[in-house]
Amino acid sequence: MFENSTILVTGGTGSFGKTFVPMTLERYNPKKIIIFSRDEMKQWEMAKGYHNDPRVRFFIGDVRDRERLYRALDGVDYVVHAAATKIVPTAEYNPFECVKTNINGAMNVIDAAIDKKIKRVVALSTDKASSPINLYGATKLASDKLFVASSAYSGEHGTTFSVVRYGNVMGSRGSVIPFFMSIRQSGELPITDPRMTRFMITLEQGVELVWHAFEDMIGGEIYVKKIPSMKVTDIASVVAPEAKQKTVGIRPGEKLHEQMIGFEDAPFTYEYPHHFKILPAINNWATSEDRIKDGKLVSENFIYSSEINPEWMQDSELAEWIAANDDKIGII
Repeated sequence: MFENSTILVTGGTGSFGKTFVPMTLERYNPKKIIIFSRDEMKQWEMAKGYHNDPRVRFFIGDVRDRERLYRALDGVDYVVHAAATKIVPTAEYNPFECVKTNINGAMNVIDAAIDKKIKRVVALSTDKASSPINLYGATKLASDKLFVASSAYSGEHGTTFSVVRYGNVMGSRGSVIPFFMSIRQSGELPITDPRMTRFMITLEQGVELVWHAFEDMIGGEIYVKKIPSMKVTDIASVVAPEAKQKTVGIRPGEKLHEQMIGFEDAPFTYEYPHHFKILPAINNWATSEDRIKDGKLVSENFIYSSEINPEWMQDSELAEWIAANDDKIGII
């Protein structure tokens, strides 16, 4: 679908963009991928790997700046919206800045995409947007609602929007695995709560879910990947089996367990072999056969939460993944 097309990735120098770009270039051979982000040094470093590839372009800009987005979207066919303020404690202590990027920025992307007649937009979400208790999750829930509704908002312009939602990205910057690896020589790892669980997904799986959303979407869907869970204590044991684990308490805005689908969404959620799809409650879209396709409606009390997940990652699986990706952990 991307062959001879132009794709723009907001926040493209982040963990997702660094994986999306090479995978998409290899599989689809698009005409151009534009990296839109505000950090010139991150763009400079990323560009070093693509200096001989005319398909990769870099565009300095911020999703808070609507006029800059309008310029960046000239000639673009598809948009992946990955830009976000996403560190939970940072958002708690800088709430206005989080709102400006995650909500106002989403509105700017939507308006610019519609006016520039972009074909399809996929926005990245997070498990923290389901029944949020922190500001980051609340802003991403608001962003999700904006993107879900905007397929109707776009009207005759024809731009369609959908969302993908997934959990802890293994080995990405700011995630727990590289953090534990960076301090394991100290002999002690901090554990916020020994009961804590998290969903686990690789960046490659996240990219594949975005590809699927672009190919499958009619507009307004939220795609949720089926992924395994792990206890944080088990992650620590794999990373540093000899280290002592010290309980330090949950950080501001942090959940004990993560949730990707709440029971309030169950009446609109359909199951597929490798993912779930939450359909919009508005405009009778939840009963749209074009959106449902071959999906099966989940039970009325269904919840997709990390502590009751039927699929769990084994310690040996994580150890094998770390060994295979040791050179990339914490860099991408």
